[in-house]
Amino acid sequence: MNVPIEPESQSTQMPLEFTSEHESLKILGFWAFLATDFLLFSSLFAVYAVYQFRVGMSGPTPAQLFHLGPVIFETVALLTSSFTCGLAVYEMRHHRLKGTIIWLAVTIVLGAAFVATEINEFLGDIALHDTWHRSAFLSSFFTLVGTHGSHVTFGIIWALTLLIQLAGRGLTQVTTRKVYMFALYWHFLDIIWVFIFTVVYLSGKIL
Repeated sequence: MNVPIEPESQSTQMPLEFTSEHESLKILGFWAFLATDFLLFSSLFAVYAVYQFRVGMSGPTPAQLFHLGPVIFETVALLTSSFTCGLAVYEMRHHRLKGTIIWLAVTIVLGAAFVATEINEFLGDIALHDTWHRSAFLSSFFTLVGTHGSHVTFGIIWALTLLIQLAGRGLTQVTTRKVYMFALYWHFLDIIWVFIFTVVYLSGKIL
């Protein structure tokens, strides 16, 4: 049910996305989805831990492959996007449509910068023939990081559709629920990236 915000409803303490039992159940179901996605990434991390140093006869090793400059930029971009996503939810909770749209758009730009940098990083590896099939290490690396990158790409597309819906429908029970679910998804990806940055890149340069 697509219910617009009435002036008298702005004083309610309960967020709009939780005022409908139907929408609240959808949010609960989305938490279950995130739990299954967590299991997926846990499996990929476990595989990477096993094959991290199985570089084959011709390398490269993690220390040789990784360049922290672009990775630090990706980290700053993605963590900043988590903050701007939080600001979008804050604006939404205060019934400010324009602010919600602006901060969601900024989140998209930062996410796109992350993906573009990661693609450039992968293309550089491929140019050096450091491809997925060269070693067990590279296979596990590209699978883990690529899976996260594909999730971020999906999140950007999702956020773009939300911008269109917000511009056309405003803040309703449905659109606020979707923005809230997107924020959960986006923060989840930020947490996964912190683990990737630490477990994959930092440990790869140090160990």
